[in-house]
Amino acid sequence: MAPNVTPLAPLHGATRLWLPPLRLAGCVRAVLLRDTRGLVAEGVTHATYWPASPYCSLHLLFTGDGDWLTTPGFVPPNASYRLGPCMLSGPFKGPTHMHARGPAHGLIVMFMLDAFQALTGIAPETLQNRCDDARDWLPADWEPLLTAMAQASDEAACLAALEAFVAPRWQALQPERSLGLRLTDWVEALAVRAATSSAGRSLRQFERRVKAWAGLPLRELRAASRAEAVFLQVAATQHDPGFDWAGVAADAGYADQSHLCRETRRLTGFSPEDLWRRIESDEAFWAYRVWQ
Repeated sequence: MAPNVTPLAPLHGATRLWLPPLRLAGCVRAVLLRDTRGLVAEGVTHATYWPASPYCSLHLLFTGDGDWLTTPGFVPPNASYRLGPCMLSGPFKGPTHMHARGPAHGLIVMFMLDAFQALTGIAPETLQNRCDDARDWLPADWEPLLTAMAQASDEAACLAALEAFVAPRWQALQPERSLGLRLTDWVEALAVRAATSSAGRSLRQFERRVKAWAGLPLRELRAASRAEAVFLQVAATQHDPGFDWAGVAADAGYADQSHLCRETRRLTGFSPEDLWRRIESDEAFWAYRVWQ
């Protein structure tokens, strides 16, 4: 049956999701924008729970700062506990837990793994489970972008600077890419590209190519894309009559409901029912809510 929760009232303007234009399809998955300055509403929190992530992400914090928490069952900080104004993170194989030190304003640019490597020359696996100062990792010619985004007059100007910098570089690469917006589209396009590459077609070579391009094994990418598909299905149907987790598990290709529960806990830190109860009643799960 559907989770029994009292939905949290929307915090208007606090969180927004920017989906990229077509010319950035296959490169930038999305941009999350978050601004809690001056926000007065019951339930506002400065904590954030993140699921495992199959992306490399650029984090810009215009106002405020925060800490990456050592919560049991979540990926611990790789080095410093403090989150700086310009950070770069890689793919995370498990969930993370962060806390802002008061009201904050910032954004997160989520890059598809193969696109990030093509644009920067950085192998995503070297950043796995890490969040570091972006300037310690990004090529020197990315400095104008970081400066332009940090000095932008508003969010629209910041996003315009991002698009103006990344789009020409991405288009110049002439990559084979998926135009789909969902993670599943990209994962399957990546698998097809690896399978049809002329550089050998054995299973081992196929798997090596996927990992070389994306930094993660195909099984991890497919687990993440399947979890996203379940998330979107549950968001659309959880309050429908007859909703049940066993049916969701079967539709998504899990072996059974227990398999769905194990994978959900591994990727988010919570069981499916507990996760959805928190998404609808706990503002600390805003990063999940914005995708609904």
